[in-house]
Amino acid sequence: MASNEDYYKTLGVSRSAAAEEIRKAYRRLARKHHPDLNPGDKAAEERFKKVQGAYDVLSDPKKREAYDQYGFDSPQSGFPGAGTHPGRQQGPNMDFGGFDFSDFAGAHREGPDAGGGFRDLFGQFFGKGGRQERPSAPEKGADLEYGLNIDFWQAIRGTQVKLQIARQEVCASCGGKGTSGGQTTICPECNGSGQVMQQAGAMRFNLTCQTCGGKGQLRNVCSACRGEGRISRTETVEVRIPPGAQTGSRLRIPAKGNAGTMGAPPGDLYITTHVASHPFFHREADNIEIRVPITVTEAGLGTKIEVPTIDGRALLKIPQGTQNGQKFRMREKGVFNSRKNNRGDQIVEVQIMAPKVHDERTKEILRELAQLNPEDPRAEIWSQV
Repeated sequence: MASNEDYYKTLGVSRSAAAEEIRKAYRRLARKHHPDLNPGDKAAEERFKKVQGAYDVLSDPKKREAYDQYGFDSPQSGFPGAGTHPGRQQGPNMDFGGFDFSDFAGAHREGPDAGGGFRDLFGQFFGKGGRQERPSAPEKGADLEYGLNIDFWQAIRGTQVKLQIARQEVCASCGGKGTSGGQTTICPECNGSGQVMQQAGAMRFNLTCQTCGGKGQLRNVCSACRGEGRISRTETVEVRIPPGAQTGSRLRIPAKGNAGTMGAPPGDLYITTHVASHPFFHREADNIEIRVPITVTEAGLGTKIEVPTIDGRALLKIPQGTQNGQKFRMREKGVFNSRKNNRGDQIVEVQIMAPKVHDERTKEILRELAQLNPEDPRAEIWSQV
């Protein structure tokens, strides 16, 4: 960084910027000018170095305070290169905050497989990519979701089914601890430090040791679960579907999800139902809707007819002068709702069927009926046109 440059200007923040603002500015600029995203662009590479150098100072409260008071070139600042030309590195491996950028272009040229993979290292540094560490604290087990198809009558009356659920349960060999007991040993990968250094070209990164999860120690791993503390198996779970289930109904079965880690409680199992339709009964929430044909004389004179319900046959009164498409409500003949502890209704829509004329006598009766009822049923329509 040239001596006349300002660290705050390099990151594009004010001198009073908070630490979080500085961090966000650095992450944005580092992504923008990273050499791996700008192959062959020397200007981007130099800009990235400047951004890294500025952040190394401004992210450290003590370094920032010294910089604000003395500036870069003052010997009191304690920065690398203080009192000399700031753009000149003091050795072949000048290290900014644990990251070596002395041969950044070389690291890029070596490709993503150099020193364990530059892209993976950069991804871990910015919170992306890399392997997940094994959790060091107990975690509740994950919930499981299962879709269940049932027919119309199973949903109406309720049913009981046995499901084969693949889930993780606590390892019986180690009791969920993941270890078989015995003394702990120093992790050979990190020598007990919990961190390992990886290198991509001339860049050095200190990362959490994946072998011990950053603990620095290893215990005897359980051979049954390989240290996971859980094993996968298929379990038969008996599920009771209450009456009134419908498509989208969600039933919770406690503690039948995956087992937790290190003694944490298991997750739950959720059953989501999908109900098949019925050719005659149409369901709307807790109501049942049907269509029933009636004759002209039944509609005109009124009568009582038998109609099907989900409980069997029931009588429905058809009043005199019933019109085609008219709907009648049969109270509490619908679906039982176990949550509300009540039943819906059955809605019956009547369809008046015209008589089939096969002889002259029927024609005469219909002509006589027309004479007795000469009003035009479409007159109201024409009055509104």
